[in-house]
Amino acid sequence: MSPVNAQSEKPAETETAIFAGGCFWCVESDFDHVPGVVETVSGYTGGHLDNPTYRDVVSETTGHREAVKITYDPKKVSYETLLDVFFRSVDPTDADGQFCDRGESYTTAIFTLDDQQKSQAELSSAEAMKILGQKIATLIVPASKFYPAEDYHQDYYLKNPVRYNFYRLGCRRDARVESLWGEDAHRGIVK
Repeated sequence: MSPVNAQSEKPAETETAIFAGGCFWCVESDFDHVPGVVETVSGYTGGHLDNPTYRDVVSETTGHREAVKITYDPKKVSYETLLDVFFRSVDPTDADGQFCDRGESYTTAIFTLDDQQKSQAELSSAEAMKILGQKIATLIVPASKFYPAEDYHQDYYLKNPVRYNFYRLGCRRDARVESLWGEDAHRGIVK
């Protein structure tokens, strides 16, 4: 749960963003490469089951989505910038999942922590719709309890780089994002 671009010391003040963008391994990897992000945690949120497991969530009976809780330094990166990165690293037009992962647990959502985040998310979504010329399927909903995923899911891309890269390539995640967003794909992610 330590980003590649982590700061040597945790800043005095941090803020939180919670995004669901399909496979949380990929979302975590992408946001770990955004300057100003202090920590990412893969987990589950948005559903009705307490303490869900991965098996519970992918059963598509809990209402939870795979999501990532992002702790960031607001002096180095804004919530607006994180929204920009989020939209340009997913397919926000897909209402049935993301890439090769299908079902509600893999659909996109922005879980807002206050009215300001909600307002910024709505503006960002409207901008994405204008740029893409398509309806945006990404939900914008108030944040609910966030449950960290099992340890083996945390930093999966660092612990299992071969399997992770095979999965990401096989799912055609980057290819779809690039075909949708063109030169703006993955904007803000420093690899």
